[in-house]
Amino acid sequence: MSTSRRRTASGRRTTFRRPRRAFDRKRSGSALLVLVVVWSLLVGMLRWLAAHPWVPVALLLIAAAAGGAWVHRRREAARRNRVRERGLRYVLPQIDALHHGQFEEAVRDLMRRDGCPRAIRVGGAGDDGADVKATDPFGRLWVIQCKHRRAGLAGAAVGTPDLHVLNGTGRPVHNGDVVVLVTNGRFTGKAVAFARSQRLHLVDRHLLAQWAAGSTPLWELLGAVPSPRHPAPGS
Repeated sequence: MSTSRRRTASGRRTTFRRPRRAFDRKRSGSALLVLVVVWSLLVGMLRWLAAHPWVPVALLLIAAAAGGAWVHRRREAARRNRVRERGLRYVLPQIDALHHGQFEEAVRDLMRRDGCPRAIRVGGAGDDGADVKATDPFGRLWVIQCKHRRAGLAGAAVGTPDLHVLNGTGRPVHNGDVVVLVTNGRFTGKAVAFARSQRLHLVDRHLLAQWAAGSTPLWELLGAVPSPRHPAPGS
């Protein structure tokens, strides 16, 4: 805002503010000009569409075709995944060659194959001891920790420290009904005893080979799993 200064009789300077009307008129004029331009463009576009009525129809047809193709691809991908999961098999050399993250994904996929379509991999920083979580057809929540050993049986045995972590989070944090530790290696004797005392389930190399290469769900291979929360569909 511009100002001017004048001296009074006493010699003091007095500041006078100029009216803002000119500035407001200029701003209003700019806004009006923008509105006029936008309105002109809109009217021109509507006139052009009126002269070419086939254009919106063609755009709608293209959008519908693209949407249909996207839905079809999603359905086909889901179907292929279901087929793959039903026939999913692993042998131990394949499992040994996996990265630890791929091992977690393999365990997730085996749970999906067994009838847990919403099984997810949650492994990573801040997973609180759960690498895979799945709800089986009986309503039981499975909390699974995975320990991969590239050397298999020759690798370091899984001991009680890992089980302490799982035991401290599997039920209290994740509310798991079935808490499991899966490895392609082996467990120490103390780990086996601790798991038994805390109702933790262990899947060692031999049981993993049976589960991964067959078609029997893990809950049928493990003993003393909790009772179903509800009957399986169709039972």
